[in-house]
Amino acid sequence: MSMIIAWQTVNAARYPSSKLFSKGFLVVAPGITIKDRLNVLLPNDVESYYKSREILPADMLPEIGKAKIVITNYHAFQLREKITISAGGKALLKGRSGNDLLTRETEGQMVQRVLGDLMGMKNIVVLNDEAHHCYREKTDPETAEDSVEDLKGDEKKEAKKQNEYARLWINGIEAVKRVLGVRFVFDLSATPFFLAGSGYREGTLFPWVMSDFSLMDAIECGIVKLPRVPISDNSLHDTPKLRILWESLKEAKASLPKSGRSTAAASYDPLALPPLLITALEALYGHYVKTFDSWKASGITRPPVFIVVCQNTAISELVYKYISGFEFPEKKDGTIPPPHLGQFPLFRNYDDNGARLAQPRSLLIDSEQLESGDALDPAFRKMFEPEIERFRKDLVQRTGNTEAGRKFSDSEILREVMNSVGQPGKLGGGIRCVVSVSMLTEGWDANTVTHILGVRAFGTQLLCEQVVGRGLRRQSYELNAEGLFDVEYADILGIPFDFTAKPVIAQPKPPKPTVRVHAVKEREHLEMTFPRVQGYRTEQTGKRLLATFSDDHTFVLNPTVVGPSKTVISGIVGKTEELNVEHLRSERESTILFKLTTRLIETHYRDENGELQLHLFGQLKRIVRQWLDNHLTCQGDCYPAQILMREMADKACGKIQSAILLGSQDEQHIIAILDPYNPTGSTSAVAFNSSKPTWTTDPEKSHVNLVVTDSEWEGEFARVAEAHPAVLSYVKNQGLGLEVPYLKGASSHRYLPDFLLKINDGHGEENPLNLIVEIKGFRGEDAKEKALTMHTYWIPGINHLATHGRWAFLRNHPALLHGLRPLRPHLPSPRHRHPRLKARFKSPDYF
Repeated sequence: MSMIIAWQTVNAARYPSSKLFSKGFLVVAPGITIKDRLNVLLPNDVESYYKSREILPADMLPEIGKAKIVITNYHAFQLREKITISAGGKALLKGRSGNDLLTRETEGQMVQRVLGDLMGMKNIVVLNDEAHHCYREKTDPETAEDSVEDLKGDEKKEAKKQNEYARLWINGIEAVKRVLGVRFVFDLSATPFFLAGSGYREGTLFPWVMSDFSLMDAIECGIVKLPRVPISDNSLHDTPKLRILWESLKEAKASLPKSGRSTAAASYDPLALPPLLITALEALYGHYVKTFDSWKASGITRPPVFIVVCQNTAISELVYKYISGFEFPEKKDGTIPPPHLGQFPLFRNYDDNGARLAQPRSLLIDSEQLESGDALDPAFRKMFEPEIERFRKDLVQRTGNTEAGRKFSDSEILREVMNSVGQPGKLGGGIRCVVSVSMLTEGWDANTVTHILGVRAFGTQLLCEQVVGRGLRRQSYELNAEGLFDVEYADILGIPFDFTAKPVIAQPKPPKPTVRVHAVKEREHLEMTFPRVQGYRTEQTGKRLLATFSDDHTFVLNPTVVGPSKTVISGIVGKTEELNVEHLRSERESTILFKLTTRLIETHYRDENGELQLHLFGQLKRIVRQWLDNHLTCQGDCYPAQILMREMADKACGKIQSAILLGSQDEQHIIAILDPYNPTGSTSAVAFNSSKPTWTTDPEKSHVNLVVTDSEWEGEFARVAEAHPAVLSYVKNQGLGLEVPYLKGASSHRYLPDFLLKINDGHGEENPLNLIVEIKGFRGEDAKEKALTMHTYWIPGINHLATHGRWAFLRNHPALLHGLRPLRPHLPSPRHRHPRLKARFKSPDYF
């Protein structure tokens, strides 16, 4: 841009009568952070490029001073309210005429406000920085190749937002053209591609591109850092999990907030981040520590910078608190617990005594607020108030001007911190970690960035390039003895960086045929009822705690559960590196025992006032030690310390508490708590549509006309259940409402078993056994938790009530049909009636 301005200005000064050149320039940036960075384009700036980068020879420098340059961000093109009037005031002034009040700027007033010194000039030159955000979207459905409607979920939201930004930007330039006239528009971008949802095929070059030097070319030439991304890990996943972190979190059904900071994040615990996300943070931080130490040993005074880019403001706040520390709310008794110091020592904003550091090491940025120039959101301002005040005091101290702290707004101070990250002696000089949302996609180019973690959706490769690009600015451009640049690396997790990706347009699919699944009135004699359970309570009858452990109480820590413990990262060429969590090996056994016992008391042992029953600590510690010694298995280079991840710890505590309940049955009883308004459910309420395969039920075996078969095993089970004379009636638990509340970690979930059967187990048809059946092949940790809940809470809780008959539970394997036989051994086997089933299962032991 500086060269374009210099060429235009010098020629305009030497050929004043020519209409090919101009001395007026409007530079438009996508945000205020970039706008601040572009001040080097002003001839009178202290770091002006025309002199510092020798854009012009010394004899031409006076001529560049004749240029009039206005730098703005596209948000300034938004028509603003000239006066602020309440809704009631507007209605009063509107009166009976019904005419809307003209409280907004006109187009001319907006242009006058934005252009300032350029007013009066004609045919100015417009320079768009990061111009891939400035385009006219194609809305005609007949010609559009890639519309917003072709996208889904987060990608669709992002596309709508980008189209809105592009519309505002290009409309602003067209308004300037109508008012003053525009000679040329220069679009400058390192990624001049159409975005997804623009109406053009994603990744297509702008048709007016004159020169394209791609990021791949820059990497191959060595003029930027070499990005290293995961190429393999030990999670047995097709694609390295930490390369597609967001998709992996979705597959694991990780619990993360989906909305803004002020509402959703309040109910989330920063220490309860999903294990896969914690593993990614641990792995990348472990490598950051090595980089930090090597820089320090080499005499580099600036710290390397670690970036986390999040999906929304709520997630960014949770990650920031987990990394840097946070303060707990005041307790009911008025006491305030000591703050959590932060999980990573190098990023903590607290010292060892719990006091805030004078200069924070981690920074939380809400980019949309900073880039638009609007005032900070009150919730963000309140949460980050201590850091802002420290930056303000630091600013006064550095400048020696007591008015400096009052002169700058909160957002201006934070932008100054961002712009000076990694620069000694400035506000951001001590920042080591930056956590943000929708940030750092362009324009922020600290050359000390070494590690980037993406915790968000990356719908387009353009976005991947932009985020990765924040870590590619080289530290040194000095040539080595061979006349080449020394290689520098940027290590990246969570960003599916792939330069060979091609856009995929979703094809419309015809709707699937549906059937009606419902209870048949003529089969009312087969109606089945069940209790609706809301929760459980424990009646303590003794003081001694014992535990009975089984295989179901064993917990296996492996890369499938907590994420890959070893991830190999590599660039296109160059040295590979292994990221691991080996630093967790040093956690002492006594520390793990103490913390896990403490968590068990916090989650399961409180009195009626909510106070911790600390007098049980000794007994529980003995049981926890027994569990750690005999029922915690670590595989795939995982370590016992990982059981302290909040979600893992809560799952472990659930297993331990289940064993205590089984071993202390004489000391306590489980009672199920039923829904007070609707305590009993029935098959008569089943009525829904389904497009899945179905099995037509026997009119003498089921109240419901169809069984929706989610798998072939369920179809086989329906066939055998109908043929078995012990089965009085059965129903598939879909649309039925039979739900089992259980804890997955510390969060509440609902489990839906597969089938409900009424069995004649030898007590007569008047006193049948209600049998809940779960058909499972592979038994994962989630299946174990459900089974433990059934055996430990739901079944004994209902049977203790003695109001809904007798209940039992079978699970684990599609061949569990043999479990029906022991209930009445003298019953004839259905094997001979169904030879095809015998062939299917192959083993007569199943029957």
